[in-house]
Amino acid sequence: MQTVPRAPFPLWLAVLLAAAAGPVLDAGFPDKDWWPLTFVGIAMVLLAQRGRRAGPAFLIGWVAGEAFYLVHVSWTALYLGPVPWVALSTLEALFWGVGGILITLAYRWVPRAFPTLLGRLGLLPVIVSGLWVLREYVTGNWPYGGFSWGRVAESQSQSPLAPMVAWVGISGVSFVMVWLVALLVELPGALDVRTVQRWLLAGVAVALVFAIPAWPATTDGTTRIAAVQGNGPAGYFDDAPVGAVFASQVAETLRIPSSQVSGANKVDMVVWPEGSALPDPTRDPDNAAILDALSRKFGAPFVVGTITSRDDRFYNTSLQWVAGHGAVDYYDKKHPVPFGEYVPDRAFWRPFAPALIDLIGRDYTPGTRDNVFDVGGVRAGISICFDIVDDQLLTDMMNGGAQVILAQTNNADFGETDENQQQLAIARLRAIEAGRSLVNISTVGSSQIIGPDGRTISSIPPFKPGHMVADVPLGTTTTPATLLSRGIEFLVAGLGLFGLAAAFTGRRSPLPATRRPLPPRR
Repeated sequence: MQTVPRAPFPLWLAVLLAAAAGPVLDAGFPDKDWWPLTFVGIAMVLLAQRGRRAGPAFLIGWVAGEAFYLVHVSWTALYLGPVPWVALSTLEALFWGVGGILITLAYRWVPRAFPTLLGRLGLLPVIVSGLWVLREYVTGNWPYGGFSWGRVAESQSQSPLAPMVAWVGISGVSFVMVWLVALLVELPGALDVRTVQRWLLAGVAVALVFAIPAWPATTDGTTRIAAVQGNGPAGYFDDAPVGAVFASQVAETLRIPSSQVSGANKVDMVVWPEGSALPDPTRDPDNAAILDALSRKFGAPFVVGTITSRDDRFYNTSLQWVAGHGAVDYYDKKHPVPFGEYVPDRAFWRPFAPALIDLIGRDYTPGTRDNVFDVGGVRAGISICFDIVDDQLLTDMMNGGAQVILAQTNNADFGETDENQQQLAIARLRAIEAGRSLVNISTVGSSQIIGPDGRTISSIPPFKPGHMVADVPLGTTTTPATLLSRGIEFLVAGLGLFGLAAAFTGRRSPLPATRRPLPPRR
């Protein structure tokens, strides 16, 4: 058996393979949603990394990351042009480059430290997949809170792997996906052809007869929720009068037939999107009076998005509004988007692109309040737009006893790109991961009510005014993913880092680079 995997391609071909891997990976995500291609893209990246030195490994990782993000987040250039799009893609690609060095070192050191079949097929795939998740963890948390968009598991919302997120979370599914690919990549070089065939046939048979069991997401009762998509001019660059978005929300709310929201069908809450109640009704008496009238008409609290100002600081806020009482609770977005909702270290970054930086006229402050409302006895977890990608905020909701999740968002700045489908896919995985129904309500779409099993209960066509009214199951289960929380991520990333360190200390000279050791002379 060859101990140290050799580079299967010359460097120039490996770089081309890495560049091609980016679009292939992206095709696994919405809106194309060809989820099997994610596995192909992972395999292309791993094959390109094998047998390299640090410099080429960084180059290959950077090229793969750049090619992926330039396609995956191209929606960032819709209104702002190429600078933020290329800057974000390049930053994330640099992390891919560093991660590529670690993965290449694993391919070099692990077979030397553990020169057995178990080392090649047992330890190496585990360490490689752990290092992949480690890179996803770093990019999701640093700098300025990180950017968790584009984790490979986020491509699987419609695949047979989707139920697994309830067991091991998004990071755990990323680990399993990369582990499976890394194992299949190793099989041909570690085993003879017939043995490989037997392993593959056995794997196919297992896959056919053993589906990933869904976590039994128990529920207890329902809450009747109305969610409204006004389709107003909610974009940052929309030339619209003040209050236009609020007016569109009011108009669509009044179109809800009384038969759906009164009598035996009385709703328990009405949910509007992020930034839908502007100007701030806690300061604007006209909007406050309108919300009072609506809340009284429906006999239910309204959960609406607005922008608040306190102590000379601005917040992206969700309000719980009750007729006659006003805002009885509020949540300030904990994860405002850097360079989108605020500019960190503004004095440092402004000279690089003053025109773009100056477009962000006010900086939102991260909130500190808990992200759970008690809405008429129902515990509702609140997520505002980019909050949905933050693993810790989901954990905070569950620790707060959330029975349902209200995900308020404004996708107007991204037009008819695939950004809103990508976000909806993440929201669907969150519903499965938490075992909770989730109301994803946007100003323009895509808006859906999703059950705790990931199925769509109700939806509104994108870029059209509409509403959803549904009896939404209230979750009671505690999934393994939310019980273990980020411990899963720390465990699998730690396995990769610890395994690499152990391989470094235990490495020794490789055997000659032949397919198998020669038998002794007789």
